[in-house]
Amino acid sequence: MKEPEVSVCVLKNNKLQISLDGLFKAKGMEISENQTVEYKDGSVLWNDRLYQELLFLPANQNCCFSIENVVIGINFHWQRTETQTFRGALKIIPEDGKICAINLLPVEQYLISVISSEMKATSSLEFLKAHAVISRSWLMAQMKKRRKNNKELNSFLSFVKKDNMMLRWYDRQDHSLFDVCADDHCQRYQGITRADNQTVVEAVNATKGQVLKYGEEICDARFAKCCGGMMELFSTCWEDNDLPYLVAKRDIIENDNNDKTDKQQKLDLTDESQAKKWITSSPKAFCNTKDSRILRQVLNNYDQETLDFYRWQVEYSQQELRNLIETNTKMNFGDIIDLKPVKRGPSGRLYMMQIVGTEKSFIIGKELEIRRVLSDSHLYSSAFIVQKVYDDHNKDKVMPDKFIIKGAGWGHGVGLCQIGAAVMGEKGFSYTQILQHYYPKADIKSLYE
Repeated sequence: MKEPEVSVCVLKNNKLQISLDGLFKAKGMEISENQTVEYKDGSVLWNDRLYQELLFLPANQNCCFSIENVVIGINFHWQRTETQTFRGALKIIPEDGKICAINLLPVEQYLISVISSEMKATSSLEFLKAHAVISRSWLMAQMKKRRKNNKELNSFLSFVKKDNMMLRWYDRQDHSLFDVCADDHCQRYQGITRADNQTVVEAVNATKGQVLKYGEEICDARFAKCCGGMMELFSTCWEDNDLPYLVAKRDIIENDNNDKTDKQQKLDLTDESQAKKWITSSPKAFCNTKDSRILRQVLNNYDQETLDFYRWQVEYSQQELRNLIETNTKMNFGDIIDLKPVKRGPSGRLYMMQIVGTEKSFIIGKELEIRRVLSDSHLYSSAFIVQKVYDDHNKDKVMPDKFIIKGAGWGHGVGLCQIGAAVMGEKGFSYTQILQHYYPKADIKSLYE
């Protein structure tokens, strides 16, 4: 097959301020000045005319465009805006009362930006190669899924609701007009704003067209920032089916295989007592590192604001937790009596949790929904335990005065652990060994050259 083109939604807004560097063509005109595009009456307003689609085509590959006020880290604790620059074409369409800016470009160009946007481009070459393969695999799998979903309208639901329970998961079912978005919901893509490192270019070129496959299927190669020492299953975070190449296993390779494997098999983090012991300890793992040199290589500046990713802790007063839960669930629970674990995945991540209040009890899930409900943005992960604290004046010991949440890992923990893989790269593992560790049943295949 030929190298495909990917469509990436960069920004949705009421108005776009666009700066053109080079000659572009749109609606039969040649343009090179700054442009303003707005939403109006369900259409795209440009030069006092309304369109259902507006396409800016570059005259050559050196042309680029910049968009102001692009939001990155949407709903995360480090959310911010910046001006970003892109190569390729720009398509603008109306969607949901706003206009959507979509960048059209070849897959390999997209990947150079993704690898640079997901982590710093000064990481080891083997780690960057591994990430190029999984980012390409994930993208190609999503593009195929989008085509399937567009043919099977209303065939996919992302929630299960009952009287006493709501399970919701967040995947890609809302992307029907483009392949992927540019933020953490899909993969971080920030154009050529950060794609200026030759090591990244080398890593992408060295693995051009390579993807992970399981049989004849391209792998939906998920990845997260830090697994916390144990990888998670797909079904804990998304639909109720597991993928054979996304396994639950320790983020470690031991020399004494027999002894360590036996110990690993006995580790059951779905059990509350074992989960508590795991989360409140600091077990050996590739991602259990405080090596600032490695972390600076992997984490962009805004990610380095998060330092306690392997084991972390947050505290809420009774009123703070009550307000968070009421705001994020739109339900009145009254005072919060308890946060009870209902079901955990094999990494210790909760995917069903019961909120017990004086007015209401309700079960929520899955992994990301729990993280959203218990934070202004997101908890680092749902692998946590809850300690209830009672003040000295609280004689009944029924209503906690404070809740301490102790957790493990950063992100959903499914597939490749970025920090763990970066450590493996620094230790001399090849990209094929890194991929074999995180996707043990997948094979590397080439789709195009």
